[in-house]
Amino acid sequence: HPRLEITRRVVKDGARYFGPYANVGAAQETKKLLDRLYPLRKCKHIPKSVCLYYHMGQCLAPCEYEVDPQQYEEMSEQIARFLNGNYREVKQKLTEQMEEAAEKLEFERAKELRDQIQYIEAIMEKQKVTFSDNVDRDAWGYYADKGWMSVQVFHIRQGKMIERNVASFPYYGEEYEDFISYVAQFYFQEHMRPKEVLFPISKGTDGLEEMLGSRLLTPQRGPKKQLVDMATENARIALEEKFALMARDEARTVQAVQKLGELLGIGYPKRIEAFDNSNIQGIDPVSAMVVFTDGKPDKKEYRKYKVKTVAGPDDYATMKEVIRRRYTRVLKEGLPLPNLVVIDGGKGQIAAAVDVLENELGLYIPVCGLAKDERHRTAQLLVGDPPIPVDLKRDSNEFYLLQRIQDEVHRFAVTFHRNTRGKTMFQSRLDEIP
Repeated sequence: HPRLEITRRVVKDGARYFGPYANVGAAQETKKLLDRLYPLRKCKHIPKSVCLYYHMGQCLAPCEYEVDPQQYEEMSEQIARFLNGNYREVKQKLTEQMEEAAEKLEFERAKELRDQIQYIEAIMEKQKVTFSDNVDRDAWGYYADKGWMSVQVFHIRQGKMIERNVASFPYYGEEYEDFISYVAQFYFQEHMRPKEVLFPISKGTDGLEEMLGSRLLTPQRGPKKQLVDMATENARIALEEKFALMARDEARTVQAVQKLGELLGIGYPKRIEAFDNSNIQGIDPVSAMVVFTDGKPDKKEYRKYKVKTVAGPDDYATMKEVIRRRYTRVLKEGLPLPNLVVIDGGKGQIAAAVDVLENELGLYIPVCGLAKDERHRTAQLLVGDPPIPVDLKRDSNEFYLLQRIQDEVHRFAVTFHRNTRGKTMFQSRLDEIP
């Protein structure tokens, strides 16, 4: 008693296999449709009595009734024709039923039928790239420009292109060497290795064929060459789109920095330094500083501070110590001063920072604070002495910039505190004995 099922493995068991299909969801919906149209058995093990599928007209109930083998053969052939691409008859029938349901104002039924038609189109769509030899192969292409490389691979299975992968990354060596290195890593990260791998170049592939266990080809003409060319062209388009996106993001970031400066009345804050404290009930108190230049993180300028003079969970005293240590060193070593100091905190933290900068060090640097709501999310921008809220739209680019700064300094401080705490947890008083 044959049955229709979806599987991820092909074994030599005498069954008829169709696929593979890239869209698993559409395959499952199409199976449901075929189950409704062709009443093959549904149960994995034959039960003792008829089940609900029989009463729904979706099973011939071989558990109780004799079924003519010829009837099974006809249904199996119809399903095979459908899965081989001859699905227009079924699609036409569903379309007529959908239109009939719509005429009767049965819109839910019409929508269900429309979805079935779309699932059929999704799983049975004709591929632009087909091969009659049914050999599993991957076609690679790459494109490099401005220190970046884009790599694209088409996965051809049983003559049809079922999937593609694309990646963009900065490269530092020779183009083809980095490309070959990427391909080797790709296959060693548990990706299936096909029988054939098509490359745009033959240079640098020595030893790769033996390593992969696949046949490596560099086609010069024909459909395989067209496939590699298409992968290369797609890689070029993907890289150009990435450059366009990066340019747009950079313009948006610079604009956000400019608008933030206008909002605070301080000009263009090219260099922004942000501070945050981290401790658990005053234990292992630390602080961290991050630097954003032109709205982008400048990680070489990040600094960590272990709090030395404050006992207990005193956030204001901690902020004073760290601001004092940072800008005393800036003045001593002639380091660049920031155009804006961002404090992760409210009025008390801002007042502590301003007190040290102006009264102790004689520095008049604009200071703002980022207050959080009860959900620990960026809620308000405070500036001035005494600090007052600044009207800042939550969906503006400058608000997102401040949010990124606050998230980054908080991440940096918490990571440093976690590492510090991890070291002290495994210390003993015996370790302090000389």
